Amino acid sequence: MSKRSDAGDTACAYRRTGADPIRDISRLKTLTDREKEVLLLLGTGLGNRQLARELGIAERTVKAHVARIVEKLDQQTRLQVAVLSVLAHELLCTDPRCACGSAAPRQSLVGASLVGASAV
Repeated sequence: MSKRSDAGDTACAYRRTGADPIRDISRLKTLTDREKEVLLLLGTGLGNRQLARELGIAERTVKAHVARIVEKLDQQTRLQVAVLSVLAHELLCTDPRCACGSAAPRQSLVGASLVGASAV
């Protein structure tokens, strides 16, 4: 059983596990344009079949892309890669109409929702 930290103290999971999301995001430059496209869609939570349909490619091709992305980004799971996709959306997305980064900074929105949730 793990020891809980003092009340109100939320230890940094990245520090505790040795993960470095910034280092992982810097590896995006190793991806091909198609792999970046697949990575962006992974962040939406779509399964392989839906990704294949969206991209107009075979499902086995999607699986090959995902495997290469996981390897190139030095992750262990598809979920870890999907999380990186969300964290790096503004770096990956080339759509000028994308509104994901245009509103208030996300960190403050997330922080506000977490603070509000704990008060309930």
